[in-house]
Amino acid sequence: MNADRYRRVTNTINKVIVGLQRRGVAFGPMQLLTVKGRKTGQPRTFPIAVNEIGDGRYIFQAFPKAAWVANVRDAETVTLTRGRSSASARLVEVPVAERGSLLRELVRSSPKSVGERFVTTGLAQTATPEGIAAAADRIAVFRVEPA
Repeated sequence: MNADRYRRVTNTINKVIVGLQRRGVAFGPMQLLTVKGRKTGQPRTFPIAVNEIGDGRYIFQAFPKAAWVANVRDAETVTLTRGRSSASARLVEVPVAERGSLLRELVRSSPKSVGERFVTTGLAQTATPEGIAAAADRIAVFRVEPA
């Protein structure tokens, strides 16, 4: 599947995920990330996987030029919602030099499709843990911290 088709399919699935989460149905690592738009100031909501790695919780960029990444970089706090529970959080961008080990562990501990997603979207060349880690400069990673 090419990147454009993958993006369209993902956008359709994301609408379903947002609808289910807003009705209180929580599943997997999915949460709703609500952040103020950097240009409009209006709240924007995106379905996001929050992954537990080691002692931390992390969010990984899956698409190039993802709007939520730019909005988060500009925001002091965000809201994460899982089912009927919401909490404010700070998303702290992980320095590029520290992303490789997190990306490696994400791919090692996740279904094969996680690594493949980074390749399909053009962020990485190969879906292996090392291939994804090599793309650390192109994949934004944020640590979730209390607000």
